[in-house]
Amino acid sequence: MTSAFERCTDLTIGGGPIRHYRSGDQGPPVLLLHGGMMDTAEGVWRDIAHRMAAKYQVHAIDLPRHGASRPWPGRLDRQFFDRFLDDLVDSLQLPVTAIVGLSLGGGLGIGYALRNPGRVSALIAIGPGGLGAKRRAQFATWALMRTPGVLTLTSKYLARNPETVRRSLITNLTAGAATADFGVILELVRAEAQAKARFGEPALDDWMVDAYGPRRMRWDYLTELDRLAVPSLWIRGENDPLVGHPELAAAAAAAPGGRFAAIPEAGHIVTYDQPAEFFRLADEFLTSAVGGRAAG
Repeated sequence: MTSAFERCTDLTIGGGPIRHYRSGDQGPPVLLLHGGMMDTAEGVWRDIAHRMAAKYQVHAIDLPRHGASRPWPGRLDRQFFDRFLDDLVDSLQLPVTAIVGLSLGGGLGIGYALRNPGRVSALIAIGPGGLGAKRRAQFATWALMRTPGVLTLTSKYLARNPETVRRSLITNLTAGAATADFGVILELVRAEAQAKARFGEPALDDWMVDAYGPRRMRWDYLTELDRLAVPSLWIRGENDPLVGHPELAAAAAAAPGGRFAAIPEAGHIVTYDQPAEFFRLADEFLTSAVGGRAAG
């Protein structure tokens, strides 16, 4: 299942190191963008990339401050990622490309597609960030995020307490420890927690922190989706505790020609909980939106 991650190249993009994974030699190109916190490309897409590689040219990266894309100085905020994605697509010399993004990666993909419709063939947003005007416990979350040092201390705590990481993963996976390949997923998440502590990084990505205002979210793509000019599929795990059904359904309704799909028995990271069903939905959508043919 990890064969899709054997072909990799270490690049310098936007002033820092980026690990680029490449699989699949034919069909339309697809760019995979994982989520924040303890996500990595090899973790989130480990049971997806090899399936896609049979029909698509798959590009996956470790986002800055994730996986092998370290170290990165300074703040990696929304403005940084806007520039970074422009540089990434240019550096990889990608033609018009489908973007598949989860959580943080979904929010990045939405923003890129809105800014560069001519460079995106289709968008799949899975429980994306950047939707909705307000969150539960908005002020308390905003205040905690801005308590000096708390997010860096959180990274150190998680690195030193692997059992806490295990319990959190069990809680957030629909099938808990019975999830397929749970041990492999756990080791990848633990390794990422240790890397964050080793490099002195905060537990939450700057893009995620900056999205929060004291009373409202600082940006809400729902207000802009009426001008999204690419085919889009909006996916939510039915048990997702982070991104609600109303927000995802509203996004699909607001985006011209947008589609919405809910995956049963799945939480926020649907690619861990229901990889086969996610791929079925994604492939069906991409085939209709941009084409795709099986490897010969």
